[in-house]
Amino acid sequence: MLALWILFLLFMSLVGLVLFAAFSNKKAEQLLPPAGSFAQLGSTRLHYVDQGQGPAIVMVHGLAGNLQNFTYGVAAPLAQNHRVICVDRPGCGYSKRSSNADASLEAQADTIVSLLDHLQIESAVFVGHSLGGAISLAAAQRHPERVKALALIAPLTHLPESTAEVFKVFEVSSPLIRKILGWTLAIPGTLLRIALTLKVVFGPERAPSDFAIRGGGILSLKPQTFITASSDIQNASWSMPAIEAAYANMKTPVHVLFAKEDRILDCKQNGEDLPSRIPGAQITLVTGGHMLPVTQVDVCVQFIEGVAG
Repeated sequence: MLALWILFLLFMSLVGLVLFAAFSNKKAEQLLPPAGSFAQLGSTRLHYVDQGQGPAIVMVHGLAGNLQNFTYGVAAPLAQNHRVICVDRPGCGYSKRSSNADASLEAQADTIVSLLDHLQIESAVFVGHSLGGAISLAAAQRHPERVKALALIAPLTHLPESTAEVFKVFEVSSPLIRKILGWTLAIPGTLLRIALTLKVVFGPERAPSDFAIRGGGILSLKPQTFITASSDIQNASWSMPAIEAAYANMKTPVHVLFAKEDRILDCKQNGEDLPSRIPGAQITLVTGGHMLPVTQVDVCVQFIEGVAG
């Protein structure tokens, strides 16, 4: 009888966690509904915000992020002179992909380039932040005629020996287990760790008080955010060696903006050393943390405008 009671309590606890995850998912979507349009591109339904007119700029966010990281402040000033397309990467924000779709960094790059076809854009400057930087590099390598130049902000350009401590929770290799965790323990865990995570991800700068809604932080309380981030961690380890191997043959202009105090990605490995690996790459160093598109909007706008001409 005791064993039956224990099984019953475990079952009810599991049901409670799933219900809480469902509630969290619904609440996040109520507080921050989709802001843009949708395009069905193969097995992926891509969510994007398209604003402004002129030469095109495509903005690709990082791990566990969403397009709100750019619409927070960077996109609007750029849209005064450019057509700015901010994208929720496949599986992030409000973009959805089938469970058996190719989730490699190269496949994500191909999907974003296919959005250019959908929007009838011949070529664009790609702005990639963090993991979005690696995906933008893959896009330039695979579709050099579609990428005019790269403006990379705190980009992942070198596979680190170990994942940043606050992101180790995403290191789940099994797709089934990451889905189970996403719909049970991930959301309570995110809530427990949120203060520390923001301190590290933004540090030494402070996360703005309106980041949850204006910057898209609330969408981290969607189970799919955990599931996709876990998949991205796995796919980055598989894709980065090939992306790095192709650096020497790149012809696309590459410009990098990096903060010296970045606590997520090593500034030297991912920024300062890049000109020795990509011919003609240019690096701009500033004081700050990893989330420059949110914390240093004016600096990022000036940097991107300089690259986009």
